[in-house]
Amino acid sequence: MIRKLPMRHLLSIALTTSALALAGCSSGGSGSDNGQAALAGSAAASAASGPTSAADQLGDGHIKLVYVEWASCTAATNVVKAVLEQKGYTVDAVSVSGAAMYSALANNAADATVCAWLPTTHANYYARTKDKLDNLGPNMTGTKLGLVVPDYVSIDSIPELTKHADQFKDRIVGIDPGAGEMGLTQDVIKQYKLPLKLVAGSGATMTAALKSAIDNHQWIVVTGWTPHWMWARWKLKYLSDPKGIYGKGENIDTLTRKGLQQDDPEAYAILDAFHWTPDVMQEVMATSRKPGQDPASSAKQWVASHPDVVSTWTGAAH
Repeated sequence: MIRKLPMRHLLSIALTTSALALAGCSSGGSGSDNGQAALAGSAAASAASGPTSAADQLGDGHIKLVYVEWASCTAATNVVKAVLEQKGYTVDAVSVSGAAMYSALANNAADATVCAWLPTTHANYYARTKDKLDNLGPNMTGTKLGLVVPDYVSIDSIPELTKHADQFKDRIVGIDPGAGEMGLTQDVIKQYKLPLKLVAGSGATMTAALKSAIDNHQWIVVTGWTPHWMWARWKLKYLSDPKGIYGKGENIDTLTRKGLQQDDPEAYAILDAFHWTPDVMQEVMATSRKPGQDPASSAKQWVASHPDVVSTWTGAAH
């Protein structure tokens, strides 16, 4: 039997406060970005309140997953959701900001995430909450993040952006303001003294801008990462980072709230055993972009068609 947690709405105020604090110290000090604190606060309240149907409390076969709405995180979360549902769980998957994701786990308002980009992207969020959650280690290795341009752009390093700022319309196209990568990019702008402005948006608006620029053979620089479906669709390249601000290759870790292992050993074991590769993740992401598909249905199809892989995750739970 899974331990009953307090009603989630009782945690909303605490989560909002915690998320605001985390937002103010995101990687690279990007807490000053307009709207970031508001986003983190509202996302924390969303994580705390969750769906009004099904179980209003965690427990009794209910698992709550939190994730940031990047293509990679969406794919991984939906795959894990589908696997847990095969085992009879009721699973809520809630999209939140980076700050709210860590706050939800630290405050027992969610059970797990398979979307912790460490050691660099989420460094500050993790540093402030790691004592209040369990890190099950990497579910994926070999990831990368940095500034990305189409391959026809004739520069190859971040310092070269300065001389060509006008060709990039004096901007770097970013994602959601609460993302750790955005804080790192603010550091990049400061340390390289780039005359470009970081424009916040979302993963979807970033790829839409990238598509538009490529369709018109224009120069554009975006905050990018691997794995992502955009690498299969367009010819792109990372700009080299001589100062190493974006760090070396990262891992994507699985985190759970404290006590999940004791409350639900089976769910914990499945989460602990979940490991896959960037190539497989990109396969799931690419499928979700086909006509008539979406991330949830694509993940369910992938899980149903790969029983041998899934059994290596679920077998550990017995």
